[in-house]
Amino acid sequence: MGNHSDGSPNHSGTVATAGQNEVEKFQDPGIPPHRLRLADTDPKAAKRAERQVALLFGISVVGTLIFLVAYFAIDLGAEDSSIATIRLQNMLLGLGTAFAMLGIGTGIVHWAKALMPDHEVSEERHAIRYEEDRQAAVRIVDDIVEETGIKRRPLIRNTLLGAVALAPLPAVAIFGDLGPRPDDKLAHTLWAPQEGKLKRLARDPDGTPIKASDVTIGSAFHVIPEGLNDLHEGKLNEKAKAVVLLMRLDPASLNPSEGREDWGYNGIVAYSKICTHVGCPVALYEQQTHHLLCPCHQSTFDLTQECKVIFGPASRPLPQLPIAVDDEGYLVATSDFKEPVGPSYWERDMHERSIDS
Repeated sequence: MGNHSDGSPNHSGTVATAGQNEVEKFQDPGIPPHRLRLADTDPKAAKRAERQVALLFGISVVGTLIFLVAYFAIDLGAEDSSIATIRLQNMLLGLGTAFAMLGIGTGIVHWAKALMPDHEVSEERHAIRYEEDRQAAVRIVDDIVEETGIKRRPLIRNTLLGAVALAPLPAVAIFGDLGPRPDDKLAHTLWAPQEGKLKRLARDPDGTPIKASDVTIGSAFHVIPEGLNDLHEGKLNEKAKAVVLLMRLDPASLNPSEGREDWGYNGIVAYSKICTHVGCPVALYEQQTHHLLCPCHQSTFDLTQECKVIFGPASRPLPQLPIAVDDEGYLVATSDFKEPVGPSYWERDMHERSIDS
């Protein structure tokens, strides 16, 4: 930029001066004109939408009832229970919960979109006046109730009340099972000797007993108590507590703690198959590392250190089943587990002390 002969700056044609080319401010366009819906102009369409909303709330009620029937009517401990029964119950529980929640949610959305007033409203902010604001809030609530039309639409009101009243029942039923148990059913399994007779270890699922000579180094057996398959009631529950993994290692690689020196036989050891995290089945055995792996959340247990947790969310080692060999060479459990199997629960420490005593 240069100067004129009188000393004033020399502006080129590309430099704007103050006050030139001011942009006119945008005007507030306001709220767009309201567009009426079909239900606003056609009473038949409004009635049809009302029935649709009621139907959705009814679906929610049916979903809750499906959940409750599946939860209470299907007995997993019955004689004819099977994996198919468990799958059926899980499917019905999932479908019931989905219909219960989706029915309420979609019903309310459809009610708002089709029947509730959809006018856009803007208000200027004003100074806070407590009593006036309280009265204004009351009027707003009254207006909301009036705009929903719930007073003049009893079909929607009644189905909504039914759906909302029943919706919490599945959660109540589930949480009820999480409460403290008055007994110690989880602390005892079928491995406990009966009338002085020790239980043999048998192959899962055929139930044939296992000889010590059948277990070679590096092998792993899925094991159940002999006689489990002969049960007529509660078979699945008993199996869920008693399933065991049986393995044989080089005895020199084992490091039994004091008091556990005789819990195995010539390198053969048995541990609960139920993960101490959330109860998933520990089904993977890494022969080279002697690690047991839970596939659900990757908890890893070191077999050479009495199944100590070396990775994952599990907080306790797998309970060990004390075993020996009988006169015929078959593997037997010399006692029940010395601690409750599976994940933690409220009375676990108390039941563990009662088992030790």
